[in-house]
Amino acid sequence: MSIVIMQSTSASLPDSLDRIVKRFQRLADPKQRYEQLILYGKKLEAFPEKDKTPENKVPGCVSQVYVTASWDENQRVVFQGDSDALISKGFVGLLTIGMNGLTQKEIELLSPDFIKDTGLAVSLTPSRANGFYNVFKTMQAKAAGLDLPDL
Repeated sequence: MSIVIMQSTSASLPDSLDRIVKRFQRLADPKQRYEQLILYGKKLEAFPEKDKTPENKVPGCVSQVYVTASWDENQRVVFQGDSDALISKGFVGLLTIGMNGLTQKEIELLSPDFIKDTGLAVSLTPSRANGFYNVFKTMQAKAAGLDLPDL
């Protein structure tokens, strides 16, 4: 069993999310933050068309957003996702990079409040802030719904 040491911003975050938050905190300009968010979306691997199904669709989003979760070889959660909108795709990319490789329990214990620490929340419209929350909650639910892999 490995132990993950958590870094702290306003709450305990896994290192991967802590690094993302700190990257955004170094950007003073809201436009730069949006550009960084869009870059996260561009880092996503191609999402299989066959996975663009109703059960993988994120509810409550104006745009089309899809998320899947599976196990890696170390019993850690791996996400994939896609969206037809740049900002939503950025949220999926940020969360995928930040949450891939975590355990089910680590994901369950995460709070979406870290988005405030990025500085993005102040410039998000209510529908975009709600979109971030919906993507986050869907990813948490997908991770929680994974059955433990057969060993």
